[in-house]
Amino acid sequence: MKRMPGEFERHAGTILIWPVRPGSWTYGGKNAQKAFKEIATSISETEKVYLICDDAHYSEVCGIFGNHINILPVALPTDDAWARDIGPTFVEETDDFSIHGIDWKFNAWGGDYDGLYKDYEDDNKFASKFCKEFRYPVVDQQDFVLEGGSIHVDGDGTLITTEACLLSPGRNPDMTREDIEKRLCDNLGITKVIWLPHGILGDETNEHVDNFCCFVKPGEVVMAWTDDESDPQHEVCVQNYEILTNTKDARGRTLKVHKLPLPKNPVVITQKDLDGFVFEEGEYVREVGEKLAASYANFYICNGTVLVPQFRDPNDSVACQILGELFPHRLIVPIEARDIIVGGGNIHCITQQVPLKGDWFL
Repeated sequence: MKRMPGEFERHAGTILIWPVRPGSWTYGGKNAQKAFKEIATSISETEKVYLICDDAHYSEVCGIFGNHINILPVALPTDDAWARDIGPTFVEETDDFSIHGIDWKFNAWGGDYDGLYKDYEDDNKFASKFCKEFRYPVVDQQDFVLEGGSIHVDGDGTLITTEACLLSPGRNPDMTREDIEKRLCDNLGITKVIWLPHGILGDETNEHVDNFCCFVKPGEVVMAWTDDESDPQHEVCVQNYEILTNTKDARGRTLKVHKLPLPKNPVVITQKDLDGFVFEEGEYVREVGEKLAASYANFYICNGTVLVPQFRDPNDSVACQILGELFPHRLIVPIEARDIIVGGGNIHCITQQVPLKGDWFL
């Protein structure tokens, strides 16, 4: 039998990719790199960091992180820095606790239908290359499009996703919902899939679930929320809350649902941001005033810590307080994350956990 461990279980390490793509990261990535450095350093206090970079930046990265014993620079080519979506999904074989990676097809969040950039071949090859580099067996699922941010699991047989993403015509248009569900169950050891209609509206990944809702432990989730009835997101929140509170998980438990407020103020692209991008042909082009899908639900659970995005917003401290109560045995680490969300995602999107062999729930 197999199972995909929950993120809250013990990690062997975390994959992080150095941001340099000029169409995603402003001013050659210099702004985002400050946040990535803080994140990598924080994670390295409790687990290994596999810091991926291309050959051109390998010496630079080694110079920055060379004195961090738990940060391992690795030269592997990628097209961008979204480790969650292009990295392998790690699964445990329950008979011997061995770990293997799954290599899904990556098509830049939609391929020819609504993908965000045209050339994504290095991203698509990254999962198998990482597994080969670190000697993890790999399962080839290149006939199925899936990004890591589109799913969350409880490690106990339950998976949450969104219809807006997994049923998008840009993913697996020839497959039915039942076909997709079976593929997830067969590969991840899942016996129950909870489908939410939508995530954060305007999320350019077709509303990944990791920006809206995630497990904090089996039987318990946190979800993004707004009380503002004039915000179109409010109706989505209410609908998803009803689904989550009225659905049993794989073990027959009624989910306990915690509301995590969205930022009070919108996070938007400024002219200064726009001046720092260099877009290539066929790449998604940002505009001044564009509202970004900022959400505190895009936090990342490490060994002993939880990294929480901050937006210089009144709800920053509220989110940290709520998550502190949900993770009483972990240190809450606030991370200034505006320079990451300008790239289109956040802390969870740029990280991918490598589970520790043979661990169980913390």
